[in-house]
Amino acid sequence: MRKTETAEGRSVRLLRVGEQVRHVLSDVLQRGDVHDETLQSHLVSITEVRMSPDLRHATVFVKPLLGQDEEAVLKALRTNTAFLQREVAHRVRMKYAAKLKFIADESFDEGSHIDRLLRSEHVAQDLNEE
Repeated sequence: MRKTETAEGRSVRLLRVGEQVRHVLSDVLQRGDVHDETLQSHLVSITEVRMSPDLRHATVFVKPLLGQDEEAVLKALRTNTAFLQREVAHRVRMKYAAKLKFIADESFDEGSHIDRLLRSEHVAQDLNEE
């Protein structure tokens, strides 16, 4: 009889595999294994990897250091996707090699936007009235 997985068990597995993929990609980029001028000249943070429920697709959120040349870095990552997918397939034990999709991580921009809003005169005025 096959053990049925709970939704919680699946989500923990998705998080664990996503974190493994994040570590592999970070390691490959940090070591300069990708033969690409743009990627070798920029420090790139892999901030998060979200796996699809079937583990066949991975959405990779990236942020170049200081947000410099974000479009060029994304283009370079997308150009080298096949190589990066092979590296992930070799290092992370999964039934299928996950397809990687690279997206700019906007969460830092959202955080600084919220911080600016909280420090604005209108919000400070409302807080002082209390």
